[in-house]
Amino acid sequence: MKNQFEKVLVTGAAGFIGFHLSRHLLAKGVEVIGIDNLNSYYDVRLKTSRLELLSDFDGFSFYKLDLADKTKTEKLFQDIHFDLVVHLAAQAGVRYSIKNPHAYIESNLVGFINVLEGCRNSRVNHLVFASSSSVYGANTRMPFSVHHNVDHPVSLYGATKKANELMAHAYSHLYGLKCTGLRFFTVYGPWGRPDMALFLFTEAILKGNPIQVYNNGKMRRDFTYIDDIIEGVCRVMARFPEPNPNWDGNNPDPGTSYNSYRIYNIGNNQPVDLMEFIRVLENILGKKAKKEFLGLQEGDVPATYANIDDFVKDVGFKPQTPIETGIERFVTWYKEYYGS
Repeated sequence: MKNQFEKVLVTGAAGFIGFHLSRHLLAKGVEVIGIDNLNSYYDVRLKTSRLELLSDFDGFSFYKLDLADKTKTEKLFQDIHFDLVVHLAAQAGVRYSIKNPHAYIESNLVGFINVLEGCRNSRVNHLVFASSSSVYGANTRMPFSVHHNVDHPVSLYGATKKANELMAHAYSHLYGLKCTGLRFFTVYGPWGRPDMALFLFTEAILKGNPIQVYNNGKMRRDFTYIDDIIEGVCRVMARFPEPNPNWDGNNPDPGTSYNSYRIYNIGNNQPVDLMEFIRVLENILGKKAKKEFLGLQEGDVPATYANIDDFVKDVGFKPQTPIETGIERFVTWYKEYYGS
């Protein structure tokens, strides 16, 4: 990655992906300003541990800030000029969006419009923002392509992520803001989120508790290792989105635009059966899981599978870390961090 930027804002810097991205950029000599509201959606101690590691770098500055706070977000963009913004802060989780929908409006919609306004008013060169495979919702045509219509979300979380894509396109059209949206597919790895399956399964198996296996195990996920995600994000950061000269309003392509706006999938492009994922984890832990089989969770989908052809063609990189490698690295980190 060529450093076309010196000062980068990473929102959600205490989060899973934000932490890994910030650490990678800092190691490359990029100055990173990280913000996070450090909410209690999951254990704040994990977030502060990530920040402690980032604080070892001279080029890191952290501000505790809720992006839904319009006044404070405006001041951040007024006080500091960023060459590039990577917006990763969001209220995550499909299932939690059913229990606490208002958290998603505040964080994912209000917070995002404040970021867009900050980028517009301070003339940020490029906004890279996190979307999600959840935007595909009720789509069943596989593999999921950015060129498919995604107008049927099955969770509020997915709906807010689709809304982010639409909001970014509007700002690209109105103000010439260069925007690239990244639909992440089931990211996992060391320092991962405690609400994700790998973390939950590892914790339960080591404690001898049953794991909850949804849809009776008939699930497939495009598990994508964190290092592959970070490599992909960095390559996108270094590349301004190009207008599609063939874009046609009579037959609009959802994944491109006549503006400097682009959407990409980032996935491993190799969906894995959930039961195989569990088997690999059992082998690495050397311990069998007690399984509690349940139905499909409301708001969830049975399968995800990313078409990454455009991403590979444009940025020259394809995620390829096998789950055996990725899960082993996660387990090693988990045991070191928690002393298990």
